[in-house]
Amino acid sequence: MDDISLVSLAILAAALLATGVVAGIIAGLLGVGGGIVIVPVLYYMFTVLGIDDAVLMHVAVGTSLATILATGTSSARAHWKRGSVDMDLLKRWWWAIAIGVLGGATLAGNISGGALTAVFGVVALAVAANMLLRKDGAALAEKLPGSPLKETLGVMIGGVSVMMGIGGGTLGVPTLTLFGYPIRKAVGTAAAIGLIIAIPGTLLSIYFGLGVEDRPPFSLGYVNLIGFALIIPASTYAAPLGAKIAHTIDPSKLKLVFALFLGFTGLRMLYDVLL
Repeated sequence: MDDISLVSLAILAAALLATGVVAGIIAGLLGVGGGIVIVPVLYYMFTVLGIDDAVLMHVAVGTSLATILATGTSSARAHWKRGSVDMDLLKRWWWAIAIGVLGGATLAGNISGGALTAVFGVVALAVAANMLLRKDGAALAEKLPGSPLKETLGVMIGGVSVMMGIGGGTLGVPTLTLFGYPIRKAVGTAAAIGLIIAIPGTLLSIYFGLGVEDRPPFSLGYVNLIGFALIIPASTYAAPLGAKIAHTIDPSKLKLVFALFLGFTGLRMLYDVLL
């Protein structure tokens, strides 16, 4: 391998490690599993590397889901220790989320990369707009609705999240706060929801990507093992720091940070699809 190749590899490795640190902090801070950062970064890195557009987004999503297995575990544990995970809700909601994940992952495995990118961008913008425009304390109700609407919400959260390659926070946090959950309780519970999404989502990403041509080197299905190996240590180490910050800053600032990340990411992804 020549010097230029070594330099390029070193830059790529450093960028992936930095991505892991940022993703871990955001995972703990916002309960989003880090995917809101990992998916776009991997998407653009793979673009620079010349990975085929047909598989590029699928690999970014699959790799992100795999990293959430570790990041989400670390974040959920940190929030659980602080008493901000609603275990009763998880026990009643997990199966609906899992059904959504199965359906969303199956759909993602059979649509184009451009369609996946569009899903990511549109949903990210919609959630960002909700967080920015909704007044503090505004809610539809004081608690989640009864059946079957509650289960329908779980299916939607699981299905859309797995197609975006993200944890439960992007949709889980605004949904829970819309029904009267305090922001910190919503963030902690969403971190745990991320694990319900990531476990079957990762397995299905591997399954649907087996044997597909033009994937990046060292990929298991749609999960790139190099990205996984470099991002995981950094993100796992940084997630507890994000959880600590979440319990020390003003809740309104927490929502603002969440919305700004989503809005910026959504615009960038839609720009590439439409132009």
